[in-house]
Parts: sequence; C-alpha cells; structure tokens
Amino acid sequence: MDVALAVFVFAPALALGSFLNVVAARLPDRRSLVKPRSACPSCGTEIAWYDNVPLVSYAVLRGKCRSCKAHIGWRYPAVELATAVLVAACFLQWGWSGRALVNAYFCAALVVLSAIDAERRILPDLIVLPSFAIVLASNIALEPDRAVEWVAASLGASLFLFLALVAYPKGMGMGDVKLALVLGAALGKAVSVGMMVGMLSALVFSVFLFAQHGMGARKMYIPFGPFLAFGALVALFAGDAVLDAYLGLF
Repeated sequence: MDVALAVFVFAPALALGSFLNVVAARLPDRRSLVKPRSACPSCGTEIAWYDNVPLVSYAVLRGKCRSCKAHIGWRYPAVELATAVLVAACFLQWGWSGRALVNAYFCAALVVLSAIDAERRILPDLIVLPSFAIVLASNIALEPDRAVEWVAASLGASLFLFLALVAYPKGMGMGDVKLALVLGAALGKAVSVGMMVGMLSALVFSVFLFAQHGMGARKMYIPFGPFLAFGALVALFAGDAVLDAYLGLF
C-alpha cells in the first residue's frame, strides 16, 4: 500500500470532485461545463475563487452563500469528499498503475452518477455509455486474458436487471440497466457481489422508510443508482475476498 501516493493525490481529487459538482449541476440540462462561471443558484452572484475551494469554502461559509445567505446543498461537499477519498483509496490499494487509474475513473463516475440520480432521478447516457466503453476497453487492455470475463459480467449484470425491470417496471429504470454494464466491465466476476450488496442495501433502506412512513412509503421514489454504486464500491475493494470466502463454504 502506498500511503504517500494516496496523500499526494487527495488534493487533486478534491479538485476533481469540485468539477464533478459542475457536471452534476449542468450536464443533465445539456449546459456547457465551461461557461458561464459558477454562480449561486439563488441570487445569481458569481462565486469568487476563494469561495470555491473544495471543502474549505463550505466550512468557512458554514454552508451558505456569501451574498444572499442561501443554503448550499449537501451535494457539494459530499461529492468533493467522496471523490477524494475514493480516488486516494484506489492509489493506496493499487499504487501508481493503470489499474489504479481505471478504478479511480470508475469511482469518480459512480460518485457523479449517484449525485445526479439522487437529485434528478436519472442516470445520463452521456456519462454511463462512455464510461462503459472506457472502463471495458481499459480493462481488456490491462488484462486481455480476462476479456471474456469483463464482457460476460457486463452483459450478465445488465440482463439480470433488465429481466427485473420487465418483471417489476416500477422498481427501476433503463438507466440502472445500463449502469450495470459499467459495473460488470469494472468488476468482472465480482459484479455478483456488487449487485447483491446494492440490492440488499436498497432493501434495508426500503424497510427503514416503511418503518418511518408506513404504507405511504410505497409512493416514495427511491433512486436505485446510488445503491448499485455502493455495492460496486464494496465489490471493487473487497469483492474478490468476499467471493472467495463465500465459495470456500462449499
């Protein structure tokens, strides 16, 4: 494990997380990611550079716009911190390598997709499909002997969710089915662990909602993407160990 490298990439990963916030805010509306400069959504005042420092500015401003004092959403620090922690964890586990770069990209994609799905209830093809192509091609290039595994895992995971969608259309959307392609391409055989953890975590959350709201919870929409992302992260960092332990029981 390379602790020094993980510490070194943490600050740049925070900056990446700040950019992912721009992506989450603008890409679903097909707005430019470059212009105009970031501004407060409440008063329209442009955000100065010193108010746009990842995590620090949010803490200094106490989660409020400097101009109008409107509340700054939880997504901004959450995306920045999650991106930095996950990217650093990739380099901590895999060192300076192609595997770390691919997995760091995969983690960043999961973070921004989770943020968008939580707020907008969509998983944009503009992120999902290119991510599938990038992750699949990169993994095949890194480990060509596992090419069949990467492809089979992608198709198998996506088919599984597609059949679930056909059986229960209200449970998820086609965005989740497409996201499963990315999960399979990144995780290979460990995608089974990611899917299981994702579905179990969604089930636990659903039980919690029913306990809090009773039958009214049936009318609440729960975005499935963040739960799939959570399961995928568990599988990415511990999936092979979990899978080997499970198979060792037989």
